[in-house]
Amino acid sequence: MSSSRDGVGLGIVVGPAVTSILQRAVELDKNQRYTESLVCYEQGLRVLMEVVKNSSDSTKKMQLRQKMEEYMTRAEMIKKLIEDKKALGEYREQVVIQADSIGHSYHSVFGRFLDSEVTSIEVEDPYIRSFHQCQNFLKFCELSVTNCPNLKAISLVTNTGHSPQEAQDTNSWLNSMKTSLQSHGVTLSVEIRPTLHDRTIRLSSGWIIKIGRGLDYFKSPENKMALGFFNMDFRKCHETTVDIFHKGNVKHKTKVK
Repeated sequence: MSSSRDGVGLGIVVGPAVTSILQRAVELDKNQRYTESLVCYEQGLRVLMEVVKNSSDSTKKMQLRQKMEEYMTRAEMIKKLIEDKKALGEYREQVVIQADSIGHSYHSVFGRFLDSEVTSIEVEDPYIRSFHQCQNFLKFCELSVTNCPNLKAISLVTNTGHSPQEAQDTNSWLNSMKTSLQSHGVTLSVEIRPTLHDRTIRLSSGWIIKIGRGLDYFKSPENKMALGFFNMDFRKCHETTVDIFHKGNVKHKTKVK
């Protein structure tokens, strides 16, 4: 990775916040987490464009345009790399979430894959049964409806609680979600499969997300008035691994248990 793209010295011109975004882009790029890197490059470039547009300093504009050209060139290279690997069925990313780490909301971890190309989503998770687990699934549905304007259907394969009362409660909560999603033009179908073990999210756009712990990888907030009660990026996490790949290489991978 060229040092000319590492953001060194850029903070003097545009401030530490933008520099931090672009340094993060370069770090992710080096670690081959290309889709995350691309998001950071594009975010940083949007801010740089605004700075150039509003600047009257010709020297500053020239410096920023040079930086933008470097970042844009790399962003285009990453886009091509991703598409080439997808076509070959070789694209894969892995995100390791450390115990007690924060910053791993559904939006942060895989929100970039939820876009206008997604028309349907399949979720397999045996642990959508307790109240907080159903709330996690609801948060996922909210993010999907927000990010995917063409979304028409979500299917959930899960298991039920161990007692008749738990099963009844889960069914009631999921039926409420069905009604709410339907009002937004999205159909929710639910299948109960007692033997289910794998935890997988499949998007109609071809992306597959395997989370070791499924959607339930957050720890409980410290209290109802602590940061993280609503914004999951502040919530501490259990340790888990997220594998993300495109369906072109599904047949070459064994299922993650």
